[in-house]
Amino acid sequence: MSAAAAPTAEPAAPHGAPAGRHHAAAPKGPLNHLTHAVALVLLFGVLYVTTRAVPHDHGPAGTIASIGFLLLAGTLASELVEPLRLPHLSGYILAGVLAGPHVFALVDHHAVEEISRVNTLALALIALAGGAELRIEIVKKSIKSLLLHNLVQTVLVFVTMTGVFFAARSLVPFAADLPLAAAIGVAILWGVIAITRSPSAVLGILSQTRATGPVAMNTLAFVMTSDIIVIIVTAIALATVRPLIEPGTTMSMHEIELLGREILGSISIGTTLGLALAAYMRLLGRQLILVFVALGFGATEVLRYLRFDALLVFVVAGFVVANLSNQGEKLVHAVEDAASVVFVLFFATAGAHLDLPLLRLMWPVALLFGATRALVTWVASRIGSRLADDPPLLRRWAWCGLVSQAGLTLGISLTIERAFPSLGAGFRALVVGCVALNEVFGPILFKYALDRAGETALEASRGSLAGVASRK
Repeated sequence: MSAAAAPTAEPAAPHGAPAGRHHAAAPKGPLNHLTHAVALVLLFGVLYVTTRAVPHDHGPAGTIASIGFLLLAGTLASELVEPLRLPHLSGYILAGVLAGPHVFALVDHHAVEEISRVNTLALALIALAGGAELRIEIVKKSIKSLLLHNLVQTVLVFVTMTGVFFAARSLVPFAADLPLAAAIGVAILWGVIAITRSPSAVLGILSQTRATGPVAMNTLAFVMTSDIIVIIVTAIALATVRPLIEPGTTMSMHEIELLGREILGSISIGTTLGLALAAYMRLLGRQLILVFVALGFGATEVLRYLRFDALLVFVVAGFVVANLSNQGEKLVHAVEDAASVVFVLFFATAGAHLDLPLLRLMWPVALLFGATRALVTWVASRIGSRLADDPPLLRRWAWCGLVSQAGLTLGISLTIERAFPSLGAGFRALVVGCVALNEVFGPILFKYALDRAGETALEASRGSLAGVASRK
């Protein structure tokens, strides 16, 4: 190949990475960004004037209008944060925060709650895509590292954050006056919250950056497998701490039995669903978006009613399609097409959901817990990397994708609140405050790590051109 032709060649994807993930977009000039900025300001201005002149419509029309606004605002904001090397997720969240009930109130609480129903579809797509990206060859190659990192991260983060919460309980309003035994029980529950990660943030960043390579693939594999561990640890913790928080009760093995049924049943249903989905895609392969909608809304509700874990079901289904059929790439591309809109709405709604008055009240404690969790995550990653003898790239950057928290964390906090009503809403309020910080800074940190590791499409393209130039 001639030197003149070489710069136009697309960089090859790393071995074992899904084909076609590197597609560097054409660079946008200042005029494009100025146009986006003007359009975003006009959009906010028009809706601000409209909402002040006309009361909020709490019917379907108002919800549809809010959906359209968040989609447009989130997309425009994501283009504006791009020159700052920030992930698109930051733009989606920022647009939601500004439009939400606590800033400009362009989208009210009712609309946010109604739009939040799309979360079930988003989580289904996230789980399907995550399972489909977990190729057997990648898992086999990094099985030792994966097991060691899960063990070290789970134990070290859980123990450290349990101790930090217990030591700092006097700073937490709902825990300051708890008896010693109850304080220990609540601290253990906080340790469970601390080991949760965010598949949605990881998948969102990977979808935007088209990142491939050791950091991207190992982070994805870790986050998806750690969710299974979190489900197990949560059930064990709920059974263990009940006698501490509610004196007079005894530890019940019934919840452990239900856990076994939930996990085995979810894996079985996921395998069946994956085989059925692969057969449909091979024989028909049309209207996949309708199939995803049916799975996201219909199947999720059925699984929840039957007490199976929908996230685990869809992860297994995606894994089966990718590894037991030749439909894996087709599934990944179909999910990416559908998620391109759903992700904007998912994270913009998450931004609108952020309770800023609560965060302003809880931010010192939330910052303490969030910073400590990030620090211990880094320490655990270094220890795990040394034990697993990981390459230098993983030792340096693997921890950055493990800071984000989102839907799974909030879901577990709601489960804990229902299991222990005596804690009141204080526990969940503190979780919301910590998730808000991790949701904002975690994706930024992960994208920064992928850029520095040279695994994003843009950075890989730059590296390819630099290599060509150096050979001239």
